[in-house]
Amino acid sequence: MATDVFVKDAAVDWQDLGAGVRRKILGHNDTMMMVRVEFETGAIGPLHSHPHVQCAVVEKGAFDVTIDGRTQRLATGDGYIVPPNVIHGVVALEPGVLLDIFTPIREDFLA
Repeated sequence: MATDVFVKDAAVDWQDLGAGVRRKILGHNDTMMMVRVEFETGAIGPLHSHPHVQCAVVEKGAFDVTIDGRTQRLATGDGYIVPPNVIHGVVALEPGVLLDIFTPIREDFLA
């Protein structure tokens, strides 16, 4: 079931993922999902892969982002795209927020 076409940030609850990371699912339809992820300084999005295409923009902060063995330091306004099944992860260098878009949707996030 898709969410409404309009998203009000204040109406969506955070999900605590532990270890200084939390997320909120801002919206999704049958093919795309938008997720905000907040990190404390030093928090890690561990290296992993999934069959989804993922793109993200750094809304706030600075991150070391690793994709397919390459690491770049990204700051507010920067972004990245992860192809399907490619290993990737992040380390927050300061408090920060990523806005992730996935296609297809991350059904595991909805479970």
